[in-house]
Amino acid sequence: MVSIQNLKVEFSSVVLFQDVNYVINKKDKIALVGKNGAGKSTMLKIIAGLQQPTSGVVAKPNDLTIGYLPQQMLLTDEFTVMDEVKTVFGEVDLLKSKLDEINKELSSRTDYDSEEYQRLIDRMTQLNDDILLKESNNYEAEIEKTLLGLGFVRTDFNRMTSEFSGGWRMRIELAKLLLKHPDLLLLDEPTNHLDIESIQWLENFLRQKANAVVLVSHDKAFIDNVTTRTIEISCGKIYDYQVNYSKFVVLRQERIEQQMRAYQNQQKQIQDTEEFIERFRYKATKAVQVQSRIKQLAKIERIEVDEVDNSRLNLKFPPAPRSGDYPVICDNVGKAYGEHQVFDHVDMTIKRGEKVAFVGKNGEGKSTLVKCIMGEIPYTGTLKIGHNVKIGYFAQNQASLLDGSLTVFETIDRVAVGDIRTKIRDILGAFMFGGEASDKKVSVLSGGERTRLAMIRLLLEPVNLLILDEPTNHLDMKSKDVLKQAIKDFNGTAIVVSHDRDFLDGLVEKVYEFGGGKVREHIGGIYDFLQTKNMESLKELEAPVSLRPADKSKAVVTEPSQAAEAASPKAIARMTYAEKKEYEKLLRKAEKKVKDAEAEISAIEAEIKEVEDKLSGGATDNELYTRHAELQKKLENAMSLWELASMELETFNK
Repeated sequence: MVSIQNLKVEFSSVVLFQDVNYVINKKDKIALVGKNGAGKSTMLKIIAGLQQPTSGVVAKPNDLTIGYLPQQMLLTDEFTVMDEVKTVFGEVDLLKSKLDEINKELSSRTDYDSEEYQRLIDRMTQLNDDILLKESNNYEAEIEKTLLGLGFVRTDFNRMTSEFSGGWRMRIELAKLLLKHPDLLLLDEPTNHLDIESIQWLENFLRQKANAVVLVSHDKAFIDNVTTRTIEISCGKIYDYQVNYSKFVVLRQERIEQQMRAYQNQQKQIQDTEEFIERFRYKATKAVQVQSRIKQLAKIERIEVDEVDNSRLNLKFPPAPRSGDYPVICDNVGKAYGEHQVFDHVDMTIKRGEKVAFVGKNGEGKSTLVKCIMGEIPYTGTLKIGHNVKIGYFAQNQASLLDGSLTVFETIDRVAVGDIRTKIRDILGAFMFGGEASDKKVSVLSGGERTRLAMIRLLLEPVNLLILDEPTNHLDMKSKDVLKQAIKDFNGTAIVVSHDRDFLDGLVEKVYEFGGGKVREHIGGIYDFLQTKNMESLKELEAPVSLRPADKSKAVVTEPSQAAEAASPKAIARMTYAEKKEYEKLLRKAEKKVKDAEAEISAIEAEIKEVEDKLSGGATDNELYTRHAELQKKLENAMSLWELASMELETFNK
């Protein structure tokens, strides 16, 4: 489908990679991996046609559709969320013109058995399906499913995109890409702005509904669950394996070990041959054997061992000064923006030396509580910071706040004080900014390099409470492992806000779940928490219907509205007469939606059976085949509506 041939990229005479050759096939699910700065994002931009290589060719069909999600993008804020996503479905005329072109080409061809003819047929079928979906009245169901899957709630659909933070607007762009169903999806760190539930939904979507995917991500669990092929960029070369990332790591290590053994055996053979030649070179009786050995030596094809990039982050937090027994105590803490209550009645005690995780959907208050602990925003209730607590804080947007006009060295030199200034070069070297890399401008650094640079700030003075808000965004897998070990070895207390299951696994012993305006404590690791949550009902986290009064505040909010918990029998009993009537009205409406959807499905299935009976009876009318395809698509849309309606009704039956 896409053929990359002899690709080479260099910047300022420094070769990023060269002699790169591989093919992206239909339905390939590829993980593009490598350390930060290896060229992963550059590779995606070249495939997308947004950047030209120094040399080489990217060959792809003219009608190939590509969806590209970069790490950062410029976003427009002119529409509501729903209207912005609906722009995806305004391309019907363009699709119809492409369909006309294919029909004209098919009418002039006679090579019915060729691969090219079959490719045109497949493309025509895909275009027909896209047009049917975009012209149907039920495409809003697809939009709703996608937005709900990515963490939005229905009350967000009619809000202006300008009301959302940059991470949520990136989700809107991701939703648009997924709804386009392109032939090839190029995703650069798509999980950076997603919570655990949204990541799991995206995993299922990419596995089941996406066509070809090339994915850059440092979330090991995510790429293992999505991809079946791994391409590593390392030391300017690529290594292509038809397995997921975990298996690739094992196979790559086995390959290098085999190469090393073969190389050592060959070196022994070469040494023995050279010694024989040197010993008997001047003996006439051995002349024939010597000449034979010389020829044998010349014919040996030298074994090379793949060059391995062993550069890695060297991170160790300074010893933590002793703090009080309880660095953080929350007693009935709450936070509201206008009429929107983010959380309330939060009771939390974090002991000295504990490593805890804050998890939950974005917008449920994780970063908000961190800001309360930092004293950056007001709150209700009592929040005590323990005796002699010194906080080291890494904000999730800290890397983007760096001054792009400064060099790496200047960035650290400006904040370092005292004796630490004499050790800046050593610290930069430990963070893989040794030598000339320390003179790089921040503006040319990759996302991972910026994150590493921002992380250095935490080492400039000893702390005993680390608060890390999404610290693994943009870090490569090796660097994440080093950071994880450094936090485990840290003898102070750590609060980690993260959606990265693999990173949290084995690191934290307590999980605080944010959701529905509450913060719940779970003793145990992240997978203990996920297992417990799956055994219980997920409806509380996923409830799309809000039963609280509408927010009348006009203030700009940076996070989505929160879905209220489904009303329990006790909650219903406490309702006023007016509230109960409103609740019953919503329930009846939800039940009617399910009933109407089921009736629609039954009617469509009856039509399909009628058409199939005619076809099985020997009818050959082309219009029947067209009608059958239309009805099948209509049935899919009706099933989607039924699924959404059922999800809504389930929130009342919790």
